Amino acid sequence: MSDRTMARQVLLFIWFLSLGSALGQVSYSIPEEMAKGSLVGNIAQDLGLDLKRLKSGKARIYTGDSAEYIELNKDRGVLLIKERIDREALCGQTTPCALHLQIILQNPMELYSVTVEVKDVNDHSPSFKGDEMGFRISESAVTGAVFALERAMDLDVGINGLQTYLLKPTDSFSLKLQTQSDGSKLVEMVLQKPLDREKQEHLSLVLTAIDGGDPQLSGTAQIHITVLDANDNAPVFTQKIYKASITENALKGTVLTTVSASDMDEGSYGKIKYLITNTLDDVPELFEINEINGVFKVIGNIDYEKSRNYQIHVQAIDDGGLTDSCKIDVDVIDVNDNTPLLNVISQLSIISENSDDGTVVTMINVQDPDARENGKLDCSINENIPFTLKSTDNVFFSLVTEGDLDRERESQYNISVTCADEGVPSLSSSITLCLQISDVNDNAPVFEKSSYEASVQENNTPGLSIFTVRARDIDFDQNARVSYILEDSSVNGVPVSSLVSVSADSGVIHAVRSFDYEQIKNVQFRVRAQDGGSPPLSSNVSVKIIIQDQNDNAPQVLYPVQSGGSVVAEIVPRSADVGYLVTKVVAVDVDSGQNAWLSYKLQKATDRALFEVGLQNGEIRTVRQVTDRDAVKQRLTVVVEDNGQPSRSATVNVNVALADSFPEVLSEFTDFTHDKEYNDNLTFYLVLALAVVSFLFIVSIIAILSVKCYRWRRERMFYKSGANLPVIPYYPPLYADVGGTGTLQHVYNYDVCRTTDSRKSDLKFVRPYSESIISLDTSGTQTLTHAKLTTESRDDQQKPPSADWRFTQNQRPGPSGAAATPEVAMGTGPWPNPPTEAEQLQALMAAANEVSEATNTLTPGTMGLSTRYSPQFTLQHVPDYRQNVYIPGSTATLTPNPQQPQQALPPPQASAAQPEPPKAAQTPASKKKSTKKDKK
Repeated sequence: MSDRTMARQVLLFIWFLSLGSALGQVSYSIPEEMAKGSLVGNIAQDLGLDLKRLKSGKARIYTGDSAEYIELNKDRGVLLIKERIDREALCGQTTPCALHLQIILQNPMELYSVTVEVKDVNDHSPSFKGDEMGFRISESAVTGAVFALERAMDLDVGINGLQTYLLKPTDSFSLKLQTQSDGSKLVEMVLQKPLDREKQEHLSLVLTAIDGGDPQLSGTAQIHITVLDANDNAPVFTQKIYKASITENALKGTVLTTVSASDMDEGSYGKIKYLITNTLDDVPELFEINEINGVFKVIGNIDYEKSRNYQIHVQAIDDGGLTDSCKIDVDVIDVNDNTPLLNVISQLSIISENSDDGTVVTMINVQDPDARENGKLDCSINENIPFTLKSTDNVFFSLVTEGDLDRERESQYNISVTCADEGVPSLSSSITLCLQISDVNDNAPVFEKSSYEASVQENNTPGLSIFTVRARDIDFDQNARVSYILEDSSVNGVPVSSLVSVSADSGVIHAVRSFDYEQIKNVQFRVRAQDGGSPPLSSNVSVKIIIQDQNDNAPQVLYPVQSGGSVVAEIVPRSADVGYLVTKVVAVDVDSGQNAWLSYKLQKATDRALFEVGLQNGEIRTVRQVTDRDAVKQRLTVVVEDNGQPSRSATVNVNVALADSFPEVLSEFTDFTHDKEYNDNLTFYLVLALAVVSFLFIVSIIAILSVKCYRWRRERMFYKSGANLPVIPYYPPLYADVGGTGTLQHVYNYDVCRTTDSRKSDLKFVRPYSESIISLDTSGTQTLTHAKLTTESRDDQQKPPSADWRFTQNQRPGPSGAAATPEVAMGTGPWPNPPTEAEQLQALMAAANEVSEATNTLTPGTMGLSTRYSPQFTLQHVPDYRQNVYIPGSTATLTPNPQQPQQALPPPQASAAQPEPPKAAQTPASKKKSTKKDKK
């Protein structure tokens, strides 16, 4: 390679890099044949992008239709080798060799261009098409004769390409290298000294082609030379370079040019044959030359986009083996034979209707491989749509929004993008992009009517469907889903929700309850329609429901007033003329319309020929003259009927008296029997009330009798238990038995008068048979006199019991008297346990019974004790009557008199009594008889 060619390549590479920098591109340079996964460059760092942006933008590489040799690692932000790159297969002899790719990002869309230059690696050695070359050289060939050799081809470029040739041995021949305008080298073998066929008929040389790589690679070919007899003139072309041009897609067989060479020799040495020496490219498949006449023509398909120029080397050789060479330079003329190619790099299929102007919808790459005017493109879209095309260069176009989008006006756009070149004729191509417009809740529901009005009969069934309100929302899907809501309000103080309801889905208005025209004439409310968008939009409408009247109320008679307790009569004098106004029935109907039109009829009367009732006004008038034969008491029944369907009616009774004076009316109407019309419900309630009162009365009587019986049985139990209660012994603390026999020395008697119910009567004491009473101990205490006892017995004030009363352990009833200590038995010790209330009550009742029985049996010397008590009954068996003795049911109190002096008790022998056999229980009558006998 010459220095000039190298300098041009360096300048071209520097210009390419500067152009990339100016366009904001990123360029890398890598050697070919790198292994898969090798690092090309850190694209994220070089473009100033964040790794998150690469992931969120779904970064990808766009290379068009070419193979993908480079891949993007979004996790690391680097470019890696995806497939092994063979520079020779990719670019051939073109230099520099570069890969052009684009980095595409979305949301928002961004485009970055990346250029990767592929540097050549010395991976190909120079090679010859054939391993051997043969020459037939006449021995008469002069020194300096030139023989064209087959050139070696090296697929590498630059310094790695073919650099030089070596020929061995060099005794007879040397090499001559000539550099062509395209940088290739023409190899010629020059005869150094004359050949002598007689000395050496065949010569073998080795031609070595060497490249400039490191390490150097080479290829060899054997040259076999046959020495012939003399052929001293070589063929000579008329011109060294032939020029031709052809349009691409020219027909096969098209002649480009004709080459010509001449040989001054005669005979077989003067015959020339033409050959194409291009061996390693596709020239032999595209062109051919006639070996005889040198006509050069096309045999393949010429494509400007593949190659714009061809250089064909032609050799002329005579039969003597002498040759000459020339070159045919063929220029290919471009024809507009390629339509523009449109590739969608990135596309949105759905866009919101509220998107801003300038939103990128689609990015398109447009390519036209034609040249000059045939490759210039003009792209456009269909008109009257809110989109436009913007181009950053003549290759990439962006479809962006321009104007407002309205899904309700247009929900889908079919956008046709057409690109045409400027060739003649112009070629174009187009693609159609389908873009859906997504809905935004920007339209509120709209009712079909500005207001609604409907009617419904009163007394309707609850839940009745009255009518339907409908609203339409021109939005889509959820934004168009309409719900109906009843707005809060009130009708005559009643919440409207208690009257009507609205179905949220269908808008059907239902009656919540039965309407009453007499209470509510119409219902006015508002219904709101709300869509399901976010935020929701709504609108409302006024609704009026008119309640239509039904004949559901009977007429009501205002006059004459019907009273059940008294008789009201209209007085008609017997002298009344025909048409005399007796009275007027006044009635009203709370219904309206024809349901309230009333008519009056006479249903029955005592004398139907005497009275008539006005059909419309209800006036009762006489039809004829009143006569003496007409009864004084006249009873008329008037029916008041409305005009409804079905009609309702009411009746009223009118009492008429035919008399000239009021006393006559009174005398006639005193025995007027009233026909009482009882209401069925009232009768039922009266019977029910009577039954309840009777039941309560019977229950009360039973309860009272039960209580009485219970009290009587309890009293009977007291009576029966009183005679059988035992006498509870009691030792007063100040008493002592001074005699050896244990009997009292003095006798005292009490006269007790008691009723049958002794527990509720007073106790009366009378004079005892002895003035002396029970004496105290030797301390000199006084005794009670008869007068003192009488006074004390009449004292109503009850005194507290004496603190000196005590029971010994043996005298206490029940378990407490099981044992006793000596001091307790003697009455000198304290009371160990206080008596219970039941024991005290039992002792008092026993004392009262003893007093009652003692009254009938008291005799001097025996203390009035009955014969059922044995002589051994001593003081310890007698209660202390000097202490306070309480008689149940009585206010009398027995109290000892401390002023009475103590008297000595008689000896026990004087007061002893003979034992008597037990007697039967005495009745109160027998007790009285025995008492009288004792007194006598």
